Amino acid sequence: MRRLSAGHGASDRPGRATLTRQVGWFAMIGIASTAGQALLYWVLRHWSPPLVANLASLSVVTVLNTEANRRLTFRGSPVRAVQAHLAAGVLFVLAYLVTSGAVLLFRHYRPTASPAHETLVLVPSFALVTVVRFTLLRLVVFGGHHR
Repeated sequence: MRRLSAGHGASDRPGRATLTRQVGWFAMIGIASTAGQALLYWVLRHWSPPLVANLASLSVVTVLNTEANRRLTFRGSPVRAVQAHLAAGVLFVLAYLVTSGAVLLFRHYRPTASPAHETLVLVPSFALVTVVRFTLLRLVVFGGHHR
């Protein structure tokens, strides 16, 4: 019988595999969400003010993102859909504040900027929010329920 060295036990492998799978799914969902949110913001921005376009695009994408992550990234978790979406609501507020702050700051310095330029400024904000969302969902919402 082969001995396993400390820190490299068989029980470590599923945790690493789970994290790798979760990061992979989350990255794919995050990229799709960021692209979708940027496109939706850009389209809405032609007819509405920045904060309204941001609110609408973030609302749609947050619901879709949360459900995709619940089903794919954190599959097997006993956390119910309602619980996951309520927790995502808290993250939504944080995301809205960060992204709205970014677009308002940009518009302060470039008041005549086009919606396309605003969208380009928002993409890094969307990406930052996505990383924070993964961390909080993994640690707080779905924490300890990994399969």
